[in-house]
Amino acid sequence: MTRLFGNRNLTCKQNGTLAENGCGKMNDFDEAVLKRIHDMGVTHVWYTGVVRHATVTDYTQYGIPRQHPAIVKGKAGSPYAITDYYDVDPDLAVHVEQRMGEWEALVARTHQAGMKVIMDFVPNHVARQYHSIGKPAEVHDLGEDDDPTLQFSPQNNFYYCPGQRFQPCIDLKKGADQPYEEYPAKATGNDRFDNCPGVNDWYETVKLNYGVDYCHGRSMHFDPVPDTWTKMTDILLFWAGKGIDGFRCDMAEMVPAAFWAFATQKVKEQYPQVIFIGEVYDPAQYRTYVKSGFNYLYDKVGMYDCVRNVICGNRPASSITYEWQSVDDIKGNMLYFLENHDEQRIASDFFCGDGRKAIPGFIVSCLMKSNPFMLYAGQEFGERGMDDEGFSGRDGRTTIFDYWAVTSIYRGFFDQGQMTGQEKELAEQYRRVLCLANREKAFREGEFFDLMYVNPQSEHFNPRHHFAFLRKSEGDVILVVVNFSDQPAQLQVVIPEHAFDYLGMPEKSFPFMELGSGKEGTFDLKKNGIVTVDVGPYGGSFYKFSIKMEEKGYVLNEHHKEEFPPAHTAEHLLNQVMVRMFGCERSKNAHIERKKSKISYILDHKPDRKEEKAIETTMNELIQEDLPVTFEYVDRNHIPAQVKLDRLPDDASETIRLVHIGDFDVCPCIGKHVRSTSQIGRFEILGTNWDEATHSFRIRFKVVQ
Repeated sequence: MTRLFGNRNLTCKQNGTLAENGCGKMNDFDEAVLKRIHDMGVTHVWYTGVVRHATVTDYTQYGIPRQHPAIVKGKAGSPYAITDYYDVDPDLAVHVEQRMGEWEALVARTHQAGMKVIMDFVPNHVARQYHSIGKPAEVHDLGEDDDPTLQFSPQNNFYYCPGQRFQPCIDLKKGADQPYEEYPAKATGNDRFDNCPGVNDWYETVKLNYGVDYCHGRSMHFDPVPDTWTKMTDILLFWAGKGIDGFRCDMAEMVPAAFWAFATQKVKEQYPQVIFIGEVYDPAQYRTYVKSGFNYLYDKVGMYDCVRNVICGNRPASSITYEWQSVDDIKGNMLYFLENHDEQRIASDFFCGDGRKAIPGFIVSCLMKSNPFMLYAGQEFGERGMDDEGFSGRDGRTTIFDYWAVTSIYRGFFDQGQMTGQEKELAEQYRRVLCLANREKAFREGEFFDLMYVNPQSEHFNPRHHFAFLRKSEGDVILVVVNFSDQPAQLQVVIPEHAFDYLGMPEKSFPFMELGSGKEGTFDLKKNGIVTVDVGPYGGSFYKFSIKMEEKGYVLNEHHKEEFPPAHTAEHLLNQVMVRMFGCERSKNAHIERKKSKISYILDHKPDRKEEKAIETTMNELIQEDLPVTFEYVDRNHIPAQVKLDRLPDDASETIRLVHIGDFDVCPCIGKHVRSTSQIGRFEILGTNWDEATHSFRIRFKVVQ
């Protein structure tokens, strides 16, 4: 939610105004923030609430029409009550008059960061006072040519209640000098075709008319092409022309599939890279909307509802099998998620109260199939959504109606030193799994085999809490086992004969590596045989083996040094500090010892005393942030772009261990390290030397425990 993401104003006053509570801006997604999002394993960013929508904030000085407060939900307003399809929300701009340019710059920055851009398209309804000031001169506004004396006409953009005034069950003044007036009343967005919607209806919106006569038996009038079809397709083409990569289409199933077939074809003819994501909740209509041009559909009623109930203990883990089977013919078109702006936060009191409990559900949703997974900002930090923001209320959801700050996102992206240990741990788990999903070909595009049908209830496997499956691509196979319970488990997993035949696996002993921990071992694979695996509470394990690998195991390169872990971790941290401060390369000359250490860098100038002090200060600030130090194991073909292997020995193995210090640094290394930076101790520079001839800057330092 773009309005919330970058907001650093933590006032969080209930029903607060923009001036009181502040608002995030598009510019808050700068290069550094986008790099962090990308490095977490994200491929696309869906920016929510970009198109101008109804708000009580006064922007009339910029020529933007003011909205009556009676028909705005909350002070900020719903991003799904659009007031101008050709304009950008002024709340999101640093310079309101340049808001479109700021959006175009954000699109460009996102692309430069290696990600694609998704934005909302809200086709079913608009704000009651819709009026475009941004449309091209030749475009007629929605409703401009309507005949309001007709309840329905195929060429009207809206539905009307002729002779009836708008009389909803709400206060039509809401602090304004005059009550809101609408005559004749228009139909309401959630298919209310009378003049008096209730307080729980979408009373702030007006239903758009796509040629379906809901007033006289739901008849279809699509020939000639309804005027709304043409206007809405032109709006899609307008935004596609801004360089975006896809549309998330709000309440797509409330708009006839025939329109989508018309519009998606027109858009893809000009912009073939653009994808369409549909919010469709009726499984009976999934295939119709896929045929109408949608690349992906929300799998809410099936997979989301199922996994949520498994997490909460209301359904067995084995029920996940039924959900993927029911849409297996369109499996590549299903979009999985565990949170979004409509749903309650996992860690809320209304869901399961603890973000860690959802990790097995996240692993299944992210790695079970090759279709995409959607992560809602803050989910990776365990955001609780238990604020009472104002219009939204304390409902376990993050508000889309109020000016507010999401404190977990603020800490996670803008004040990491204040993150809790649990937030750091959870974020690291999300990063690992998302990166696995991108890095491992078996997860990206491999075959899938569900193991639940041959693993019924037993002493060593409980299908209520445990779920297991295989993924395979070419010679690589990964066995994934998750545990939805709060107890660690040693499981005996049956691999059936059919899996061997389906995946082309031979009966043989294979060395494996568990991708989370680096644990190594051997599986003796036999048809209908058993493999024994360990999985932690609310966790998952990923056992990778190659059916083409010789039986030599995943042997890391030899290492005989006996490092002092605090100083060795400080070396990693210092390397990245120097790279960022001076634009140099990592050190190629270091002697790290317990009592004192020496390390050299090639710089373009001799650092002055102020710069030397900044090195020491920055090091100790990072140490105090208590960044987690974690490991992952990758093969040479899947090394992150920022990691260089030029300093590894010639005989280094194909499997590389990467050491992560939070998201501040990543480096290949097999040495010993502390678990988090606070265990390094205090960093002290003992002295420095500068060699003018070689431009070598040598730092002598120690860590004080």
